[in-house]
Amino acid sequence: MNVQRQSLIGLSLAALIVGGWLALHIWGVFFHSWSVVDWVRAPLIVLLQGWLGAGMFIVAHDAIHGSLAPGRRRLNALVGQICVGLYAGFSFRKLAGAHQKHHDAPGTAADPDFHPERPADFAPWLYRFFLTHFGWIEFARVTAVLVVYLLLGAQVANLIVFWGLPAILSALQLFTFGTYLPHRHEEATFADAHHARSLNYPWLLSLLTCFHFGRHHEHHLHPEAPWWRLPSVKLG
Repeated sequence: MNVQRQSLIGLSLAALIVGGWLALHIWGVFFHSWSVVDWVRAPLIVLLQGWLGAGMFIVAHDAIHGSLAPGRRRLNALVGQICVGLYAGFSFRKLAGAHQKHHDAPGTAADPDFHPERPADFAPWLYRFFLTHFGWIEFARVTAVLVVYLLLGAQVANLIVFWGLPAILSALQLFTFGTYLPHRHEEATFADAHHARSLNYPWLLSLLTCFHFGRHHEHHLHPEAPWWRLPSVKLG
């Protein structure tokens, strides 16, 4: 695909994802007033915001590989930092280094996204994954933002429902469909040294679960392909 066209599509989609998440976040935290309709409205907003949060992380992941805006390293880093900074106070540079280790030795003890002692168990792997990527620095950043939000008048219930819950859901979504299911050990062996399999869901389900990141073997074979092109990437 033409580099300029890939950049235009990728950056446009990134703007929609980040803009949608940010609008829902600000509205939910600062302007939402509770009413009877929230028995239906609030869960839908939480699910949508969680999905968009996962999308921001996927956009940052493309930026790590340079596939968001090919050949524009600083722009990739800038957009990536905006995404992961808004998401949970992460450092783009730190995440990029860890992700490179994942691609260098996927599914091994040298892979920071893998649990070599419990390669088939969800909960221990999730716990290790969380501690690997969310440390005291990230906790301090999120806490500082929380304090600022409270000083600006945000209600505790709004913070829990429209910030905390979407963050937890998106983290579970990313881990389950982007790491655990593609890399967990099963009776069937992996096809190659990438130690990755693809979740061959229909197009819409693939998009809704993790922005096509479940097509993980394709990603490992072709890391230059952005998330929105993964359904068209052929194995081999």
